[in-house]
Amino acid sequence: MASLSVDRNVIPDVDLVIFDKDGTLIELYHYWSQMVALRARFICEALGLDAEREAGLRWALGVDETAGRLRPEGPVGLKKREIVIQAAVDYLTGAGRLETKPVCAAAFERADEESNRDLSQFVRPTPGAEALVDALHSHGCRVAVATVDIRRRAQLAFDFLGFGDKIGLVVGADQVTRAKPAPDMLHLILKTLAIKPSRAVMVGDALTDLQMSLNAGLKASIGVLSGFATAEQLRTLTPFVARDVSEIKVLPIDRLAEQAIIEPLPDERLTTLPPPIPVPKGAAQKILKEDREA
Repeated sequence: MASLSVDRNVIPDVDLVIFDKDGTLIELYHYWSQMVALRARFICEALGLDAEREAGLRWALGVDETAGRLRPEGPVGLKKREIVIQAAVDYLTGAGRLETKPVCAAAFERADEESNRDLSQFVRPTPGAEALVDALHSHGCRVAVATVDIRRRAQLAFDFLGFGDKIGLVVGADQVTRAKPAPDMLHLILKTLAIKPSRAVMVGDALTDLQMSLNAGLKASIGVLSGFATAEQLRTLTPFVARDVSEIKVLPIDRLAEQAIIEPLPDERLTTLPPPIPVPKGAAQKILKEDREA
């Protein structure tokens, strides 16, 4: 059991911390921009398409190279692999190339194989990721990961970074029927590790991570600013927001009295899908609307 401190506020009595992968424990843009570039290149090589189409594919898959970030609506980094493949197929259909799903799926597999040869070019931890996982492990708090990536890819990344052995369970979107923000991945983790929702905390960088936590009825969620969402957006769903995971501290028991304890969100916020999202007018509302329509 551990207690977590975020900006001098405490989440007490935590038996399990569940992390998102990309943008939370692993740098988001560095990883996905390179993976998308490989996928687009292999697709265009197979179909004999030019550099303009290749750039269009990268955009369609979710990379905004001008801004140097992933597009807020994804699909890459937010959606299941099947949806990302379909985004490539839809782009190619609009360009007059039909029946390209087998080509796209093969290109995705080829990109996986290519990146596996040297993960150091693709995978970098976010600041404080390894230290936090180590601290949780040393305090007897279990660690799991819920990611829209496929499970074997996620496990490879954590093993490469050197702390895969401290992560008790990795669940990918390929293991469930419904991905984020549905609670399916969290339900699978909680059932497998035999831990109650009231003793588990979610840490993620996207609104869908926090929605998933609410839908699963977890004790609390912590939003981090190292990925998709802004502080304003994250605070519509949780009072706990940190710059990155380096600002999340595992507290010794004797320091709890020095901290202000914040209780988890009230039960009326734990709803079935689709959840009512109390997002004010603006960017956050737009992102959530587009995510539902995708």
